[in-house]
Amino acid sequence: MQPSYPSSLAPEEIASDGHEPVDVIKVSARSRSTAVAGAIAGVVREHQRAEVQAIGAGAVNQAVKAVAIARGYLAEDQIDVIVIPFFTEVTIDEQERTAVRMIVEPR
Repeated sequence: MQPSYPSSLAPEEIASDGHEPVDVIKVSARSRSTAVAGAIAGVVREHQRAEVQAIGAGAVNQAVKAVAIARGYLAEDQIDVIVIPFFTEVTIDEQERTAVRMIVEPR
């Protein structure tokens, strides 16, 4: 059975599921997808999971492309990863924003 991560969960609660907490890789619309993919692959290799966060359509597009590229990088090391996407609320400049957060971890 796959774990589910509802949007009401705080990031601290997600990390408390027995996995080591990792820094969130924040992606913007101007992020280079290959650079983000390299960061994702490196974090997955080191910590067995990565968390990617994006706010806005352009940023989500770059994040999804980066995850797809990272799957290829990790496949070279025989690491097959899955992606668990969910929505979360973040506060930026005292404003609540909805972000897309993706957990990338080995299958």
